[in-house]
Amino acid sequence: MNYQNDKKSIILPIAVAVSLVLGIFLGATFFGKKTFISNAGGTSSVFKEVLMHINKSYVDEVNIDSLSQYGIEKMLEKLDPHTAFLPPQDAELASADLHNGFDGIGVEFNIFNDSLFVVSPLVGGPSEAIGIKTGDIILKADTVNLTGKNLNSNVVFKSLRGPRNSIVKLTIKRKGTKNLLSFNVKRDKIPTYSIDAAYMMPDKKTGYIKVNRFAETTYDEFKAHLGSLKSKGMTQLMIDLRGNPGGYMDRATDMVDELVGGNDVIVYTKGKDRSNNYEVKASKSGIFEKGKIVVLVDEGSASASEIVSGALQDFDRATIVGRRTFGKGLVQAPIQLSDGSELRLTISRYYIPSGRSIQKPYELGKSEDYMEDMHNRYASKELFVKDSIKSNQKLKFKTKGGRTVYGGGGVTPDVFVPQDTSYYTGYLVDMFAKNIFREYSLNYTVQNTAKLQAMGFDTYLKNFQVDDKMLSDMKAIGAKNQVKFSEKDYQKSKEFIKTHVKALIARNVWKNNEKSGLTNEFYQIINQDDSMIKIGMSKF
Repeated sequence: MNYQNDKKSIILPIAVAVSLVLGIFLGATFFGKKTFISNAGGTSSVFKEVLMHINKSYVDEVNIDSLSQYGIEKMLEKLDPHTAFLPPQDAELASADLHNGFDGIGVEFNIFNDSLFVVSPLVGGPSEAIGIKTGDIILKADTVNLTGKNLNSNVVFKSLRGPRNSIVKLTIKRKGTKNLLSFNVKRDKIPTYSIDAAYMMPDKKTGYIKVNRFAETTYDEFKAHLGSLKSKGMTQLMIDLRGNPGGYMDRATDMVDELVGGNDVIVYTKGKDRSNNYEVKASKSGIFEKGKIVVLVDEGSASASEIVSGALQDFDRATIVGRRTFGKGLVQAPIQLSDGSELRLTISRYYIPSGRSIQKPYELGKSEDYMEDMHNRYASKELFVKDSIKSNQKLKFKTKGGRTVYGGGGVTPDVFVPQDTSYYTGYLVDMFAKNIFREYSLNYTVQNTAKLQAMGFDTYLKNFQVDDKMLSDMKAIGAKNQVKFSEKDYQKSKEFIKTHVKALIARNVWKNNEKSGLTNEFYQIINQDDSMIKIGMSKF
């Protein structure tokens, strides 16, 4: 069985619960839909018999579907931490952001004060075409109320997404307009992007590319941006994979292939069933096989991100900067079940060029211990002190150039950068949790868009300052939303707040000038004070 060119060879979540806010899980690897012939027919029959008797004769009414799902989930808890069962609705949402778009109305939204705000209509989408604007409040979708304490992302998705060409009637409140507005929006395909930023750094020779996941279009996006940056004079490249949970594995190997020469193995897999064993070799002539590369990673870089960073490290092609990655090296196959649900079954392990597995240790049936790993890293000071990283001395491997690297638990960076918590306070967390910064930035944008656009981004980047009045207004909004003010915390977080709000305003003002999904302006501001980027730049 050859999966090398299977576009559904992907890396998906470690958890069953769908993250509706982020849209994707923390990654785990799996391949295209598969059907396995079961040899457990007898046990299956007994399971069905038990459910049948419960349904027919149990003294109280019970939900058989819910009971069956519970039984499946408890059974899978006895296996590895990445084997999972997804009910139909969760399976659909889990994969939506990895596909090349979804059907909907095309808005970026924000839930604030139990209300649904339009952050921006997406360029080329149906909402933009019909006249929905930044700052609009969506009160209803058809007859569904989109206000109140029960409002959440799941309710929004169910109301605004739907079959292409179907129509949803939106009731909207617009600032400065006395009467409510009504829009009939015809849903359409909404493109999704997996590269957040691609721009030239101030030194005019370093290209920066931020990849948020490995989705269906990631490689095509990456190749296009790589070529564009090269045409602008890029001679060295920084790839930012921090917080990237994974995605389609063949997009990751294609990315590596674009950066390395020769025909060496990029990744290979081994499992009990030999049909699940395969290897991917470098095969194409890449457009950036020369020139220095720095890759940024952290504890949130998982799966496909670890294939990219680990393979480039094993080939001695890039300097890896940051903190030890998540440690996900198990391969899952998604098995579609008759009711639309999915079983994601671990079928093999993958290995990067040096022969090492980056899967961190686990015990069957002890997923809770496995999930405690991040807490343990924090408690052991690993996120802050390089010497706290404990490499398994029994799992030594050699890079192509003869350097020692370690398997058995993520990709350890060549250059360690501690987590920066200097600005991290309870006040800041509360302001973020209640969406104060985003809400303030949205309001400021609505009131000042024309002036800021006339200024131009280059002038904004150089001269605009979040002043004391703006900070005072933000604090006031926080107070109205029961954010407890602390002067000590505020002073500690103040500079971060100023930078973050400046970046959010820039994102709101200039995002729609880009038709490629990029938010370069946001990252050009936020990255100025990023310690990992500063250290990464020093390693070219």
